[in-house]
Amino acid sequence: MRRVPMPDIAQWRGWQWQGGDSARDLQDSVMTAQPLQPGDVLVRNAAIGLNPVDWKVLESQVGLVPGVDGAGTVVAVASDVDPAWLGARVAYHQSLRRNGSFAEYTPVAAQVLMRVPEAMDFASAAAFPCPALTAWQAITKLPLLPGAEVLIAGAGGSVGHFLVQLAHVRGFVVTTLSHPRHWDRLKALGAKRCVEDTEHNAEPRYFAAIDAVGPQHAASLADALLANGHLVCIQGRVEQWPCSPFGRAISLHEVALGALHTYGSAQQWQALTRQGEQLLAQLADGRLQSETLLQFPYEQLPRELQALQYRNFSGKQIIVL
Repeated sequence: MRRVPMPDIAQWRGWQWQGGDSARDLQDSVMTAQPLQPGDVLVRNAAIGLNPVDWKVLESQVGLVPGVDGAGTVVAVASDVDPAWLGARVAYHQSLRRNGSFAEYTPVAAQVLMRVPEAMDFASAAAFPCPALTAWQAITKLPLLPGAEVLIAGAGGSVGHFLVQLAHVRGFVVTTLSHPRHWDRLKALGAKRCVEDTEHNAEPRYFAAIDAVGPQHAASLADALLANGHLVCIQGRVEQWPCSPFGRAISLHEVALGALHTYGSAQQWQALTRQGEQLLAQLADGRLQSETLLQFPYEQLPRELQALQYRNFSGKQIIVL
């Protein structure tokens, strides 16, 4: 395979984490270009999607550029990467162990790239990877059983937005737990019933519960499951089995995109990115609905990341470069 030279890009801006008390302590730094590692491409970011994981793991990101979601154009490829990627419009989910998307350019493993449909703008593409792929992984933990009742907790967030749609199209009867401000949107996406946590009845009725709140909350949903039900944890795992032995006989699942970056095979990434491209196509043609996009300039990234930590709004924050 022919060697593709790096473009003449010596430096770029990136929000770097050097420690601090809040996301507002991110530093607007000058990053120096390094030779691409085998299997990598360089993406010129056009849009950055903000996700809760971005502020939750800041303390493990010292010296790095945070950010898992981005979309833009491939401007360089390593010598072992197919040069056909050059100029491709892509979206990606980045490993937390590498410099991330909070920058003008990001080196990314070619295997995680998803091609963005021509009809889709970069802001919509950047809003997609983390929440939509997490939702896809969560829903595929469940055996297909049309007509079965599924409870989605924390449904008002970005992951819940996609989960409700994916569950509905599979024929599940969806109940959501969220703030009432989300109910009209969730019902329009396919939820049959929307309730607040305080209204939730823990009597057994659900084939599955998918929790996007936290481990303690997830454990509290176990009593709502029928025999042989499924409990799927997105925001932290349940440390102790929530049911007595040989009682409900539930299955316990956890979801983490980061697992693929560390332990995933090339075949697993190929399957996930292929599915991601199919979902992007559904977004582009309207079969799948995106959240309302809230767009902000690069300079406001730290402020918006802090706002996400104390979220009291609906919509998906996108940083546009």
